[in-house]
Amino acid sequence: MSVVAALLERMNIARHLALIDELCFRPFPAEHGPSDTGRAEGGHHLAVLQSSHGLREGDPAQRAVTVDQYAEERDALYERLAARWGETAPWNLQTVLLRSAEEEIPEPWATLSVRARVAHLWEAEGTGRWVAVAVADRDGTDEVQLLAVVTETDPP
Repeated sequence: MSVVAALLERMNIARHLALIDELCFRPFPAEHGPSDTGRAEGGHHLAVLQSSHGLREGDPAQRAVTVDQYAEERDALYERLAARWGETAPWNLQTVLLRSAEEEIPEPWATLSVRARVAHLWEAEGTGRWVAVAVADRDGTDEVQLLAVVTETDPP
């Protein structure tokens, strides 16, 4: 990685962490809909930290490169958040998705399990909120996105 690329990645991570910190204290809206960070509704914020452009049904090789890049950024966020809130095992969202066939999974976890395969998850100390970071790449007809979810709803 070049020096410029490494600097840009550190700046992105710092910006992502600042947004996650803000969302840990930002009020939840009464109604769902778009927000300045992605989507928000009663009980959670779903922030798009980064999004591809033009990968919907695009070049599979470019899509794979983007997924890997976003996974590296997710893992860099994990390192910094784990230093704060403790190390956690990756959360397999496939099991949540499979459970949704038999039980009702609360939001935002149902949506996250449809969009992403794995998330890192913490209970943000002193906020009463949960934080998850994930790469949304499950739907090949949609853009790849690096997501942060902040919610007061316990994970299923």
